[in-house]
Amino acid sequence: MAMVKTSPPHRPFRPAGQPADGRPAPRFATAAGSPGTLHVKRPPARPSAPRPPDVETPRGAIWLYGLHAVAAALRNRARRLRRLLLTEEMQATLAAQLPQPWPIAAERVDRARLDQLLGRDVAHQGIALLADPLSPPTLAQAMERPGPVLVLDQVNDPRNVGAILRSAAAFGVAAVVMQDRNAPEETGALAKAASGALESVPLLHAVNLARTLVALKAAGCWVVGLAAGTPALSGAALAERRVALVLGAEGSGLRRLTRETCDELAGLAMPGGIESLNVSAAGAVALYELARR
Repeated sequence: MAMVKTSPPHRPFRPAGQPADGRPAPRFATAAGSPGTLHVKRPPARPSAPRPPDVETPRGAIWLYGLHAVAAALRNRARRLRRLLLTEEMQATLAAQLPQPWPIAAERVDRARLDQLLGRDVAHQGIALLADPLSPPTLAQAMERPGPVLVLDQVNDPRNVGAILRSAAAFGVAAVVMQDRNAPEETGALAKAASGALESVPLLHAVNLARTLVALKAAGCWVVGLAAGTPALSGAALAERRVALVLGAEGSGLRRLTRETCDELAGLAMPGGIESLNVSAAGAVALYELARR
């Protein structure tokens, strides 16, 4: 019987190590010193990015920002400081204005982190300070300081209050008194507008403004309410008196009970065609007139 030689069945060519289903084989490498032991090659681990600082605001604390506001707070020994964040550029600027060592260690961050913390529309200038609000003195303690007293009747815009504080510091005001309600709290925006004056001029809150005016009278102040359509304020006429100057809210002005509690009402001499000024501008002009005496 003749023998028929058959050829083996045809198998398609496969690179060594490739599975029969055609998928590419995983890469393997033999560990040195361990022949036959297979280890999967893994890509090298990427270095982890530095974690941003924990910038959560504790209850009761506030963020101050801006070079002048932060520098003044760092100088104020009565201010409890928690954290100081600043950019590399601002660190050099602050060091030129306030020589080191500072009362608190600085943490370097980038501007994007401060934007995230405070908001992109906030002009923080690359610096922010976490601190506790100041503890104001009593009215009697504030009256021990020389100078006039400034009283705000429902002035509720923090930027206006900050600008008024700046004028108060410039003209030697003893204290600024606000109503406890319908008035802004101490915030970064108020401190930024005050440009450091928040640290040098006491800001008091009164539960009842009319009673506070009565207390100021008892302490020897002559209470003058600033109101349109009244005789012009004269610093010379008040030269022998200690004045408590009262400013009302824009638009509504002084409230009825506040007006009735004042010793006199006075306006500003404005020969131009403008009948009124922004409350912070009006306060600056009135304080200048009182200082001019």
